[in-house]
Amino acid sequence: MAERKNNETSRDTVPDAVVSRLSLYLRELQHLIANDCETTSSTQLGRLLGFTDAQVRKDLAYFGQFGYPGIGYRCSELVGAIRKILGTDRSWPIGIIGVGNLGRALLGYRGFDQQGFEIAAAFDTVDDKVGQEFEGIRVYHISDLEKIVEKMSIKLGIIAVPGPAAQDVANLLVDAGVEGVLNFAPVTISLPDSVQLVGVDLAIQLEQLSFAVVNRATNS
Repeated sequence: MAERKNNETSRDTVPDAVVSRLSLYLRELQHLIANDCETTSSTQLGRLLGFTDAQVRKDLAYFGQFGYPGIGYRCSELVGAIRKILGTDRSWPIGIIGVGNLGRALLGYRGFDQQGFEIAAAFDTVDDKVGQEFEGIRVYHISDLEKIVEKMSIKLGIIAVPGPAAQDVANLLVDAGVEGVLNFAPVTISLPDSVQLVGVDLAIQLEQLSFAVVNRATNS
């Protein structure tokens, strides 16, 4: 059975790039299982994702020894191990702040459930949205945030509001006891060190993509 080393690795000692690749390994392993593959290897995983087999083994070695001589990795076991490392071996109730176009798109995204994330509630300030349901999720007024966060044990929050409102919303999430924030607003927000923050700026991602395309064209 694949085992993790006994507390030898803390989150602070693992590079962010390694954590990002863990998510990629997890997706590929899930695809392999869906295609009835019971085992895989660092070579196969690396080839599927464009990494070397040495990179795959080095990344996984941060967390333990998961392979078997002559077999490689048992896909289902490695999926379970990675989900435990990422903390997605449990259900995470999530609150979304902002039910505009982006917020509603996120409410309808089915990939969250598949990875252990449950949209528990949405919040807004617009009267004709409050009290309604979108994709089966009830919208509460932002003034009820702290009460609903406590009632539903929400630990993660998603900010999907316009930039000028993002910091105020972030402050409300912190005051309500949320421990992790995913920020889609195109601004930088400040949070206490005790609250984890991940920012997603789609325009920046497109800028990075256009830079890569332009420079590839220039260098070819």
